[in-house]
Amino acid sequence: MQQDLQSASLSDRLLAWPQLLLPTRWLSSLMCALTRWRWKPFKNAFIRIFMRLYRIDLNEALIREPTAFESFNAFFTRALLPESRPIDANPSSVVSPVDGCISQLGVISQRSILQAKGISYTVDDLLAGLGDARALDNGTFCTIYLAPNDYHRIHMPMDGLLHEWNYVPGRLFSVNPATARTLPGLFARNERVGTWFDTPAGPFAMILVGALFVGSMETVWAGQISPPHRRDGGSRHRPSPAVALTRGQEMGRFNMGSTVILLGAPGLLSLDSTKAAGEALRMGQAIGSLRPRSG
Repeated sequence: MQQDLQSASLSDRLLAWPQLLLPTRWLSSLMCALTRWRWKPFKNAFIRIFMRLYRIDLNEALIREPTAFESFNAFFTRALLPESRPIDANPSSVVSPVDGCISQLGVISQRSILQAKGISYTVDDLLAGLGDARALDNGTFCTIYLAPNDYHRIHMPMDGLLHEWNYVPGRLFSVNPATARTLPGLFARNERVGTWFDTPAGPFAMILVGALFVGSMETVWAGQISPPHRRDGGSRHRPSPAVALTRGQEMGRFNMGSTVILLGAPGLLSLDSTKAAGEALRMGQAIGSLRPRSG
């Protein structure tokens, strides 16, 4: 199927087309500044309006009083009580790294990933030189969309040793379902942070995709990576010493909503056959099982 804006519905196109003209980097940088403004009348009003609009319940949070957060961003990336997101008890399970909704999941076929009905993109474009895209062919992927009301810290789906990571400059289109159904190669066009992990069962990659109004992405080993929203060729890093992270451990966060894409080598991740696009997930919930290689 031809991958262009004409293949989407009129309502989806009306939401996507204006983004092609918007100064998305400037708008996202402005949002980043606003979410970090500590002036109490502004940040308290911002938090309360957001809570009413998205029906946020702070009973799961470590901080339960809205005015106690130093900024809107501190509220948005709030820590939760450990018992509110238990990690699946089966040690061989692969867990959801975030709260969110499954956008797509399935097999990586001919190094291609399904973005939406009739639209796909390549692993090579998404990774932008990270790791070895060939190692993921015939493996599995799961794309998870985080809405504004979701928990926005990102955790490890399984144990892994960070082999390398990269920062890829790009656009900052929205990653909501309407835009995903409309803009070809959306996730490979947007700014993103890619991570490549080694495990005894093979490699896996986890891609943090930036989006419109995502003012910042950060990891536990590098701190804040964006902004600034760069326009150069990006950067690629091999951590020294190596960074070992365990299943369920926090590895990064989004400062506003976005998307996480998990990709596993063949035989590494067997996705739960009951999971389907559109299903809501909570961090720590099993989405599949780990299948170590024999020998």
